[in-house]
Amino acid sequence: MARRRRFSDPEAPAAAGLIDAVRALARPLRTPRDLNPLMDRIGDARCVLFGEATHGTSEFYTWRAEATKRLIEEKGFSFVAVEGDWPDCSRVNRFVKGEAGDAAEDVLHEFARWPTWMWANREVAEFAEWLWAHNTQRPADRRVGFYGLDVYSLWESLYQVMGYLRKTDGGALAAAGRVVRCFEPYGEDEHAYARATRLVPESCEDEVVDLLRELLGGAKPADGRDARFEAEQNALVLKNAETYYRAMVRSRTESWNVRDRHMAETLDRLLAHHGPGAKAVVWEHNTHIGDARFTDMADDGEVNVGQLARERYGEENVVLVGFGTHSGTVIAGAEWDAPWERMRVPAGRPESWEDVLHRVDAADKLLVFDAAGGAGGLSEWRGHRAIGVVYDPALERYGNYVPTVLPRRYDAFLYIDQTRALRPLHVAPHKFGEVPETYPTGV
Repeated sequence: MARRRRFSDPEAPAAAGLIDAVRALARPLRTPRDLNPLMDRIGDARCVLFGEATHGTSEFYTWRAEATKRLIEEKGFSFVAVEGDWPDCSRVNRFVKGEAGDAAEDVLHEFARWPTWMWANREVAEFAEWLWAHNTQRPADRRVGFYGLDVYSLWESLYQVMGYLRKTDGGALAAAGRVVRCFEPYGEDEHAYARATRLVPESCEDEVVDLLRELLGGAKPADGRDARFEAEQNALVLKNAETYYRAMVRSRTESWNVRDRHMAETLDRLLAHHGPGAKAVVWEHNTHIGDARFTDMADDGEVNVGQLARERYGEENVVLVGFGTHSGTVIAGAEWDAPWERMRVPAGRPESWEDVLHRVDAADKLLVFDAAGGAGGLSEWRGHRAIGVVYDPALERYGNYVPTVLPRRYDAFLYIDQTRALRPLHVAPHKFGEVPETYPTGV
């Protein structure tokens, strides 16, 4: 039996008791001090994962930035890890630690993979500048980092590994050369490679596994721990990207799981690298941080980072924070690789969680659920909006909603009644060609 059938219909009319339960639980959300109940709920948790219902809404970025600042200042969190490519985010990491770059916007302008606006925007620039200023007051070994969790950067990560090996390990460089020669016929087109492996049962899997083994087995430089970690992570990205692109042409579920398992593994590695007592903040879409077991993703065999984090670290050490909006504007593309547009987000679909929250009152709200996932009458299935980087507001009635048990999928929820589009830095995105697996939702 499908999981969602055990509960109420996601489009069933909201009873008066549900509205009353939301009203009793909701707290006003106006200033960063209104996050106090969330800070109390987080307590001594080791990992806090902040979501977003879209990749293009200003308030989602600014509110999670405000919450993250408090976690860094008040609870000593060690780093921020985001749904971005490792090489691009490494440049941001060096900037916020005072190691490279004069201004955050200059560094963020180097994000070239579509959709550039996800990280190359003024909201992220403002947070990066704040983090840089915060870090200048701290010793170098205690500065808060900024890292990418994603798996797409096959070629970029390969080049980073080769650059490192040219300086440090000529033996392993030969293994990197074999990887380059294997991929060379595909002209740096991961999708051409993926299609070819579907037609002919040959791949570059052995070569990338050998490279990772060579790198992990090599001598560890005494004075380059961070550089070594960066090279090893790029090699891991390369290995998992090769697996991801092969899986992409076979199964959406398989490729989704490769990607989210890679992000969870990267989070594991970052926590270990930062040592005992390390604490992590994660920024990703709701579909990645909200526990998949309490959505219809579970029916398709999909897992996600939020679920894996709860399973690996224990629910007492993980807090999942979702976001939602009733209406407003958003940055998205009309199709994959299209220039970004500022689009209108229509009112939440009737009987969705967004609609219920709006009917309580047209105000921003914070909902904090207890550690057992209880929340009065809220433990029922309802549609919960999810907008990707490709979006058509006219199709809202046919999609963009994930059946969700809100107080089990998340530990807390920030609802912004009226939202506005974020502010991209790029006038027009650079185009990379064909679409990855996340098409058409782009989450």
